[in-house]
Amino acid sequence: MFFPRLLTVLCCTLPLASAGAHEFWIEPEAYQVARGDTIHAHFKNGENFAGSNMSYLDRYAARHEMALGQDVHPIPGRAGDRPAVQLPEAEQEGLLVLVHETTPSTITYRDWAKFLKFAKHKDFATAPADHIAAGWSQDEFREHYTRHAKALIGIGNGAGADRAFGMATEFVALSNPYAADFDGTMRVALSYQGTPRADAQIEVFDRAPDGTVDIALYRSDASGLAAIPVTPGHAYLFDAVVLRKAPDAGDDPKAPVWESLWAALTFAVPAN
Repeated sequence: MFFPRLLTVLCCTLPLASAGAHEFWIEPEAYQVARGDTIHAHFKNGENFAGSNMSYLDRYAARHEMALGQDVHPIPGRAGDRPAVQLPEAEQEGLLVLVHETTPSTITYRDWAKFLKFAKHKDFATAPADHIAAGWSQDEFREHYTRHAKALIGIGNGAGADRAFGMATEFVALSNPYAADFDGTMRVALSYQGTPRADAQIEVFDRAPDGTVDIALYRSDASGLAAIPVTPGHAYLFDAVVLRKAPDAGDDPKAPVWESLWAALTFAVPAN
């Protein structure tokens, strides 16, 4: 069996203030591996599908699991592991799903223009007006953020399906890019608190084999679904962000006034 032999780790990002407005994702060193191969994957933080590798720090990991078929297992890790995911000898073929959620980290804004840029980039048109209407400071304020990331890895034939894992916000892949009958369209469902997230921006980062990255914006439909064309030989990061008022906003001047929840899905499309 595959899972009893898995000894190492999923990881989380460091709580750097500069990381707050950046994407976070799981990036396997290989998205397809043969049965018997090891699996290594990095936790990355950055922009435009390029960033820094993050070491494992268990105090910032709310959840780190892996699923293959119907089996879901937590993975223990050691502080400082890099690569963050180091799994020996994949003995079972199928679609491996890496699942990771972080504990909250905090970013402090001291530049109103940076918040305006973030709100515009992630499609929160009313956030600046809502902030001002609430009477919150524009000179210095805080935001909590959490990460909710998944990665798809094909082992051997890569057969299988993704599913919902109950994350606060989550992509579920309705297509398997490693399946023999994959038709070139990646269908996903986007959820928030267990319900479909309708009319939400999905930012798609498309990395070609030569390392160039194209970025496109899509929207989920009324049922939280999106169908996104993808290219053989390319790797992908899907990103979607929820921004909401923090629970204690206004009660404590030092408490965060905003919370952002970042959903990420990474996978690759096999070359023809």
